Amino acid sequence: MKQFFGMSQRGDLNEAVRGLSAPQFVMLFSNADQFEGHVRELESLYPGVPSIGCIGMSYDTRIVEKGVGVIAFFGVSAAADVLEEVSVMPVKYIDRLKRDLNKVNASRENTICIDFCAGNDACVLTTIYTVLKRMGISLVGGTGDAGKVSANGRIYEDAVAYALVKNQSGRVKAYKENIYHQLEQHRFIASKTDKSRYVIGALNGRPAKQVYQEILHISEQEIQTRTFQNPFGKLNGDDTCIISIKEVDGDALACFRQVNDSDVLVLLELGDYRAIVKNTIDMIRQDFPRVSAVFSVNCLFRYLLFNENHYMQEYLMEMGKLGGHAGFVGYGEHYNNRFVNQSMTCVVFE
Repeated sequence: MKQFFGMSQRGDLNEAVRGLSAPQFVMLFSNADQFEGHVRELESLYPGVPSIGCIGMSYDTRIVEKGVGVIAFFGVSAAADVLEEVSVMPVKYIDRLKRDLNKVNASRENTICIDFCAGNDACVLTTIYTVLKRMGISLVGGTGDAGKVSANGRIYEDAVAYALVKNQSGRVKAYKENIYHQLEQHRFIASKTDKSRYVIGALNGRPAKQVYQEILHISEQEIQTRTFQNPFGKLNGDDTCIISIKEVDGDALACFRQVNDSDVLVLLELGDYRAIVKNTIDMIRQDFPRVSAVFSVNCLFRYLLFNENHYMQEYLMEMGKLGGHAGFVGYGEHYNNRFVNQSMTCVVFE
C-alpha cells in the first residue's frame, strides 16, 4: 500500500496532482471558493475512482491553509458514497454502507471507514457505527467547513461522505490521541442544556460561566481562548471525550459538541504534548514495524495551539518520520462512534 500527497498553495489542482497516476482512492481538501470547481475537475481527471472531499486545510510535512491538497492511495480496494439528510434521518441511507462493505469484502483486520461530515456528527457516527461495530471495523474522520462534502464527483449538503478502504497488503488500525488530563477535583453534573445549540447552562446547579471563571480565576473575555488549556471532558467508560468551549452565551457556555442534562463532565488541563506525541509515535512503531501510510485528522484548536507554541512544523516532521503521513485539519474529530474536539485521530496502514 502506498500514499500520495500533493498540494498547491495557490489552489491549482493540476499542480496538486502532478505525478498522480491511476490512484485507487482519492481524498480532496479544498478552500470554500474553489471547492465545487475542484470536485468537478478531480472527477474529470480520475473518472470512476472512488473519492471523497471537504473544505479544510491539509498537510504532510507542510500545511496547505487556503489552496488545495490531494491524498491518494494505491494498493487498496475502496468504495465511496454518502448518507444524506443527516440532520433528519441518516439511517434512511444505511443500505448504501452495507452494500459497500460487501463490495470491498471488508474485514476487521484490513479495512477502515474514513468519513467527512457536514454536521450532526454525533447522530451520524451512532448510525454508521451500528453497522461497522458488528464487523469490528474502525472509523476515523472529521468535520469539514461550510456544510459541504463531496463523493465521487458530486457536492452534497446535509450529508456525510464516507469511504471504505481495504488494505491489500496488510493490517489497519485506528488511534486517538488526547493531550489533556483530568483535574480530578473538578467534576460536574451538567444541567439546563440546550442540545440543539450545544449549550451548557449549569454545572452542579450553578451558572456554567461563573463556575468556569471561578475555578480558573479568569475574566469572561478570556474564556474562549482558555479552552486551549482547559476544555471540558465527557466521561465515556474509560475514555474521555474532549468538549471545546465555543463562546459565552449569557450565563451559559456554548460548546462545539452536544452535552445533555445529567452528563458527567470533568475539567481538563493541557499536558506535555511533546511527550504525548512521542508516546503515540512509539506506540504506532511498536504495533507496526512496517508502516506504509498514516492518515490523520487534527483538530483546528490543536493546530492553533501548536502554532501559538511554534510546534506545528516540528509536529508534522515528527509524524512524517513514521513514513507517508498526511491528513487534514477538522472542526471535530471522529473515532469509531465518538465525536470529540481538540484531539487527533488517525489510521495506520501496514
